[in-house]
Amino acid sequence: MTKPMMRAPALAKRAFSGARLQRLHLAMQRYVDSGELPGLVLLVSHRDRIHVEALGTFGFQNPTAMQPNTLFRLASMSKPVTAVAAMILIEECRLRLDDPVEDWLPELKDRKVLKNLDGPLEDTVPAKRSITVRDLLSFRSGYGEVGFLSPMSPLQIAMVKAQLPLSVWPFQGSADEFMRKLGDLPLAFQPGERWMYQMGAEILGVLIARVSGMPLSRFLQERIFGPMGMKDTAFHVPEAKRHRLPFCYGSNFPGTDLILLDDPDHSQYAEPPVFESGGGGLVSTVDDMLAFGHMLLKKSKYGHERILSRSAIELMTTDQITPEQKALSPFFPNFWDIRGWGLGLSIVTQRRDLADNPGRLGWDGAFGTSWSVDPKEELVGVLMTQRRPSRLDIPPVIRDFWTSVYQLIDD
Repeated sequence: MTKPMMRAPALAKRAFSGARLQRLHLAMQRYVDSGELPGLVLLVSHRDRIHVEALGTFGFQNPTAMQPNTLFRLASMSKPVTAVAAMILIEECRLRLDDPVEDWLPELKDRKVLKNLDGPLEDTVPAKRSITVRDLLSFRSGYGEVGFLSPMSPLQIAMVKAQLPLSVWPFQGSADEFMRKLGDLPLAFQPGERWMYQMGAEILGVLIARVSGMPLSRFLQERIFGPMGMKDTAFHVPEAKRHRLPFCYGSNFPGTDLILLDDPDHSQYAEPPVFESGGGGLVSTVDDMLAFGHMLLKKSKYGHERILSRSAIELMTTDQITPEQKALSPFFPNFWDIRGWGLGLSIVTQRRDLADNPGRLGWDGAFGTSWSVDPKEELVGVLMTQRRPSRLDIPPVIRDFWTSVYQLIDD
């Protein structure tokens, strides 16, 4: 059994309870021992205490041990990073939340909206207004994962043919090609009307690149990763770091048959992507995501670097979705019962379970990653695995991780 690895700041005067750390360890070890996961890495930071633990191996048939510096494909855990990048441009007055995006994204000018989600693509009405930056950040642009609502609709079929939705992710063309294909399709709903997952973050990544005049990867590196010391976060894994990338698995969806999604020896992350996905393309480590979490925890100040103002962070972490919109926007089972959506991330709104602390913010990734910040508790937690769940729901390992994290808090 892998022993928990402890890492604490030099000035730390306390440690987590050994008995409670053992509960966390055993809860996570069960997923490795059962064969559900080959391995995982976790990190918990609570005030002046830090715990890091690596369990299992890189793959089901690979004996390489997981390490604290293992690189993981973040998938949708990339979204809050892209949102922070957009907020930087908003603070610089290069973007405004309620301005139309069509000056930078002309492909989205003069939108048409389906009269009925299941109707033909030609049966549309004009959009009542333009898509705004706020719409992209709050996932209310009218574009999104139509397959969650109507998997056989003409719009979803057309999106799949254009290689736009998550079912055929990642997009293989350029950012301009992405926008052109998206612009050829009508909106599912009027801008601002409903919350729909995913597409807002992808469009936002293109917007950031066009407004900044540089690739999204360069903007993130210069304005976020570099200043915060996030030395391992990027859209690809260079050869010198390739040995730190584990195997990534999934299941037939829906189904239980294990399939290999990405082999580190022939990884899609081995080279810089043509399309830099702001919605799900980053690779990172628990250390880097701790740094990102501490930045939000400290109201955007990390060391001597202030990435955003306190006001910007408070706005990002304010629920933007009305109760009426939540009722019209199905997602994971019971998702909206305890959550809202701010600007680029999820917010817990009420307590239903041990880990449902109101104000906790963050997001998860489809390959089994999870990251959250709890300002009230001064807590950052990160779980990294690489197995996509077999159904559209929060995996049990993530639920058990957060329960185990909160039972650690003993003061």
